[in-house]
Amino acid sequence: MAVPSTILDKARVLRANQTDAESLLWGILRGRRFCGVKFRRQHPVGGFILDFYCHDSLLAIELDGGGHAAEEQRAYDDERTRALEAAGIRVLRFWNNDVISNTDTVLAAVYEALFPSPLPLSPGARGEIKPSP
Repeated sequence: MAVPSTILDKARVLRANQTDAESLLWGILRGRRFCGVKFRRQHPVGGFILDFYCHDSLLAIELDGGGHAAEEQRAYDDERTRALEAAGIRVLRFWNNDVISNTDTVLAAVYEALFPSPLPLSPGARGEIKPSP
C-alpha cells in the first residue's frame, strides 16, 4: 500500500528538523551502530510517523517533549500506541530530557526490547549474575 504524499512530505520535514534528543539517539542508532540492528528515522507506518522504527523487531521508539504532558496529547499518544500495538508493533516512549541526561538507561531499555532476557536475572553474591528462582 502506497504512503500518501502528505505523510511522506511531513516525514521529510521532521527528519530535517530533529530535536536535540532525536539527533543524539539517531547518532547512536543509525547505520546499524546499535547492536547491528537497522532503525529507520521518521518512518511512516499506518498513517503515523514513528520517530524511530526497527522493522525486523517491529519496535517503535517515540521521543516526547513537554507538549506530550498535556492531557489531550497524552490521550492521543495512548490511542496511537494502542493502534500500533494492535498492528503488532511494540512502542517504547521516552522523554527528550531522559534521552539526553540518562542515555545509558534509555539504551538499556531499547536493548532489552530488542533482545529480551529469557530468564529474569538478579545479582548474586560477589557480583555474580544468576537466574532468579
